[in-house]
This record gives sequence, C-alpha cells and structure tokens, in this order.
Amino acid sequence: MGYKKPIKNKHTFKYWIGRLHLWLGLLSGLFVVFLGITGCILAFEREIEDATQPYRFTETQSKPLLAPTQLKAIADKALPNKKAHSVTYQPGRTTQVVYYHDSPTYYYIVFVNQYTGEVLKVKNMDEDFFRVVIMGHYYLWLPPQIGQPILTTATMMFVFLLISGLILWWPKSKAARKQRFTVKLKSKWRRLNYDLHNVLGFYIAFIAIFIGLTGMIMGFQWFAKSVYWASSGGKSMNLFEETYSDTTYSAKLQLNAAAADQLWAKSLKEDPSFQGSIDVHIPEDTKGAIEIAKNPDPNTYWKADYRYFDQHTLKKIEVKHVFGRFKNTSTADKIIRMNYDIHIGAIAGLPGKILAFIASLIAASLPITGLVIWIGRKKKKSNPSKQPKTQIN
Repeated sequence: MGYKKPIKNKHTFKYWIGRLHLWLGLLSGLFVVFLGITGCILAFEREIEDATQPYRFTETQSKPLLAPTQLKAIADKALPNKKAHSVTYQPGRTTQVVYYHDSPTYYYIVFVNQYTGEVLKVKNMDEDFFRVVIMGHYYLWLPPQIGQPILTTATMMFVFLLISGLILWWPKSKAARKQRFTVKLKSKWRRLNYDLHNVLGFYIAFIAIFIGLTGMIMGFQWFAKSVYWASSGGKSMNLFEETYSDTTYSAKLQLNAAAADQLWAKSLKEDPSFQGSIDVHIPEDTKGAIEIAKNPDPNTYWKADYRYFDQHTLKKIEVKHVFGRFKNTSTADKIIRMNYDIHIGAIAGLPGKILAFIASLIAASLPITGLVIWIGRKKKKSNPSKQPKTQIN
C-alpha cells in the first residue's frame, strides 16, 4: 500500500463514509468484540459436548425401543412437577426428554436409555456453560425484549462497518491493490496493526456479512419479514403459531398421550432405514396437537419435516407457517429455515464451522485494531510537531 496525504475534502463520498465508519465503530465496538468472542465459543458447541459428555451416547441395539410415553413417564419420576416438551430419538444417541416452559421458566433435559429406561443424566440447562454463553450472545443476559434489540442493533452497525470498510479499503490502482492483500509481518507495530485491521477485515468481510445478516433475521422481525418478502416475490411471511387439536367433538375429552406412541410407531414403519432424528411432542393438555419432526441431517435444522396431528382423531393438521412439511417449502421458506445453520456455519459442515470460527475471531479483533488506529491519529493531531509529512490513507 502506498502512502499519500489524507483526504480532507468534506464533500467527498469517502470522507463521510469514513466518518460513519469511525463513529459507528466506536458505538458498537464493545458489543462486536463480545459477540465475536461468544460466537467463537459457540462455534463447536456440539463437538465439545459430544467429546466431554459420554451420557449422550447409547449404542444401537437389536432390542425394541421404548415408546415416547414410556420414556416420558420415567423422566417424569426423575424430574417431578415439570411438564415434558418433547422426546428425541436418534440412532447411536441417548434419548432426550426435554422439559421447557416459559411460565414458570425452566429448561431441563433428562437423558434416558431408550432400551432399558435407565436415567443417565438429569441436566439443568440454565446451569449449562454453553446455555449461559448463548443467553449472553442472544440477549446480553438481560430480558430478551431489552438485550436482543441492543445486540441486533450493534450487529446491524457491524454489517455497515464491513461494507463501508470495503469501500474505504478498495485501492485505486493495481499497484496499490497488490500491497493491500498481504499483512507485512516485519513492519513496525503501528503498520502491522493497520494491516491486521484492513487486510484481515477484507478476507473475512463476506463471511462476516452473512453471519451479521442472519443474526439480524433472528433479532429483528421486520428484517426477517423483509428478507422473506424479497425472496418470495412479494409474499408475506406467516409467523409460527401453536397448533391445536379439535376439542369440540366430545364433551368428555381426556389427554390422549397414547396417540403420540401410535404416530411415532407409524413414522418408524414409513421408513425403517431412517437414520436421522425424530422428535415427538406430546401435548400438555387436551387441546394441544401432537408434533412429529423428522430430521434427516441432525447436524443441521433446515431439512426437518414437521407434521402436526389432532391428538383425538389422529387427523393431520395443515399449517401455513414455514415450519411445516419440507416438501411443501418454497425458496423463501428454505432461506428462513437455513438461517440458523448459515449463522453458525453448519450449512457447510465442519469446514463451514471452522470458517465461522475464524471470521468471528477476526471480527472480535477489528474494533480493537480500529481503536488503536484512531488513538494513533488523535495523538498525531494533538502533537503536530511530531506528525510526519505523509501518513497512511
């Protein structure tokens, strides 16, 4: 990169882009560092859990599997006075009975051997390390209605910083372009810091922009609706809503939990060679519907096939939101479904997670290296006698 006098013309486009880049960087910098570091921690959450928590695995056996209601009954004894949310099966893994509720708030997972009924672990997820990090990454450990808008706004600023950084970085000549793609490790520390900010920022910009945009989809409902509208050709996104059974056909209804076992057994017979995960959502009351979710690729979420049934009649219930039958999803539906998998890099498997980790790590460093550049320039302005005749542009 060449050296040239700084542009002081306040009427130029780059000047105002530079001003916005500076002030938005100062406003969002601390949050970006936080999001980048917590993003790095969460990048390999599943791999770390699998390596350190052996109770997650139960070897596949020739014995018949215990039915969802049987596993739920066993888990209920291990965790009394709580309502089960779902039962998850996956070959080679221990069945998980999930207890999740908003009011009162709790989140537990009971790991039960699906062949013997042995309880291997009762885990309070509110005390789980990764769960605590996730709550910080999503909500800053504040109430969601407060923390999420703060972090999503900082994410939106960061996306602008990446785009404006590319505009400011882009060289005017081929000669300058060759120099701007490499970090000069043997240069003085100020120049090294400058290169780390600009060159590394350039290399991860496109990945980080996708991470930022997917974060905005999760954090801003208006942005999610806008993305859906644009990708669907002007259609509105139907928000997820609870599905209910018909409670009007009989005056003496009781919770038909056994219906979940019938639907689960039927889903197994439909595809005996299925090696993915199956989630069975058993209703909490007489009006709830039974949900069967089959995911052919448990390492991601977007391909899951969701089906809903009336617990009293076992009739299928059609839904209009994006989390229905996979075969019926549109391109816009798939984009919304893919959002989380893109955000964490899982959409591209382990290489994608590695790229997301590297991008998050570098993203966390950018506010720090940028602050060092700004402080250096402030010192030069306050000491004009020591200021060199030329400076980095």
